[in-house]
Amino acid sequence: MSKIWVGTNWKMTKTIGEGISYTKELKQVANELTSNIELFIIPSFTALVDIKKEVAETRIKLGAQNMHWEDKGAYTGEISPRMLNEIGIDLVELGHSERRQYYNENDSDINKKVVSALKHGMKPLVCIGEEIEQKNNFISFEILAAQLKVCLKGLSEEDAKQVLVAYEPVWAIGEKGIPADSNYVGEVHTFLRHTLVEMFLESGYEIPLLYGGSVNLDNFLKYINHQDVNGLFVGRTAWDLETFTVLLHELEKHLYS
Repeated sequence: MSKIWVGTNWKMTKTIGEGISYTKELKQVANELTSNIELFIIPSFTALVDIKKEVAETRIKLGAQNMHWEDKGAYTGEISPRMLNEIGIDLVELGHSERRQYYNENDSDINKKVVSALKHGMKPLVCIGEEIEQKNNFISFEILAAQLKVCLKGLSEEDAKQVLVAYEPVWAIGEKGIPADSNYVGEVHTFLRHTLVEMFLESGYEIPLLYGGSVNLDNFLKYINHQDVNGLFVGRTAWDLETFTVLLHELEKHLYS
């Protein structure tokens, strides 16, 4: 797999103005990168229209942080796939652990969202990850396989080619996250690849597997060195454009060294 996906979810951190300023600078950085790096940003809903204008003529892909699976309806506070498609969204992040933890989202709901995103021409970025108790009880693989199998249930081989999967161990993300050992990440990604190939015999090898969880300047190259790590989903290190720029330039050097 030649492409390396690198992106960031801003969560609830940047205003529209802050997001536009960030994106204007990121466009300059993006111009310095080769086409082997697929770059994406996922702002808050309020900023999507304005930031779409900024990235319209660039290589930067634009994502949304969530969506409902129905095209329309009486779902106060929700955003439909039709609304996101109208903006021109490229990908939709689905199943983030914070959505699962705080808003009771489950794998079956995420599956409906995946199907809906594909129907409207948007790439689903499906987040999976185990909690620390599950890791300590040595059931990480079982948990992750179940999440994958339910979230991607019913997809065709062609549908699966449009999917991105982000492995984000719950214990490794957030302000108090513990950076995962790179060998552990490599083992998990190898297992995820085997699971995907079992599910999608033709396209399982083509689904990009991203790693996210306390990714920083000290560890990102260790993660990306593993064969089945096809990208990085970066948090706080990417919210600061200065450190994100360093990461992107160092990654590019590494890819061509």
